[in-house]
Amino acid sequence: MYSAIAANKRNTVIILLVFVAAIGGVGWLAANWFGASAWTVTVGTLIFAALYALFQYYNAGAIAVMTAGAIEIEKKDNPRLWRVVENLSITEGMPMPKVYIVNDPAPNAFASGRDPEHAVVCATTGLLDIMTDSELEGVMAHEMGHVKNFDIRVATIVFGLVVAIGLVTDIAFRIFVYASYNTRGNDRDNSAGAIMLISGAFALLASIIAFVIGPLIQAGVSRQREYLADATGAMTTRNPEGLASALHKLGEYARPLQRQSPSMAHMWVADPLKPGFFARLYATHPPIPDRITRLLAIGGKF
Repeated sequence: MYSAIAANKRNTVIILLVFVAAIGGVGWLAANWFGASAWTVTVGTLIFAALYALFQYYNAGAIAVMTAGAIEIEKKDNPRLWRVVENLSITEGMPMPKVYIVNDPAPNAFASGRDPEHAVVCATTGLLDIMTDSELEGVMAHEMGHVKNFDIRVATIVFGLVVAIGLVTDIAFRIFVYASYNTRGNDRDNSAGAIMLISGAFALLASIIAFVIGPLIQAGVSRQREYLADATGAMTTRNPEGLASALHKLGEYARPLQRQSPSMAHMWVADPLKPGFFARLYATHPPIPDRITRLLAIGGKF
């Protein structure tokens, strides 16, 4: 397990470096196309991306729960969920995270934050309704596994960079619209037409990065970490069958969340998006049957 954690961290660093390099590359191309200082624009783009990622890093938990529409609870609000999380925290010797509930019939859960000292865990009302105590413990142990393995930090950085690329795309589109508007009329010349074509190409390139490469990176970071969190949760509870049973129910009762956010889909224990071709192509979670098979194999070792 520890070798898997190290391997995932190395792979994640490589993916994030490539992602940031792509942002800088877009800035460099834009600078050359528009005759600006390539060095200045590239550095400015990278600084913007870094600052945005830093903002996401320190505000990860707050942003995630706000996006999901989660409400923080105390022990008296839901003693069952609170005690499960509290017992898992004691077992792992970790700080007690903040506990949230999302009022949504879709069974799901997620964890967020920048480290175990600033973590949050959240479950939907749908999850609490259908899970037995053993299954609920398995799901929350999975989420605490993300906290323990610092997956929440990686997920936060990826979330921030994907959103940043989306902002770059929006800027590119606005440049394209502005250039197109300025080339209208009788005074259109070759230079203005070239600006419009270049702006369109830039907007297309940024869109490809935002809507194709971004989700692929999210999926690549998330899939292996789901397996690892499953294994970590099973080791914590010494009851992998509990999480396996919970995953089976998640597959049986699967439904999209009422408040969907593709940018944080990789944070949930099960895919929260409406199923479809592109959802399957960019799936941030490995197939549930595969996860169950691995968990049952772990169970034979206890």
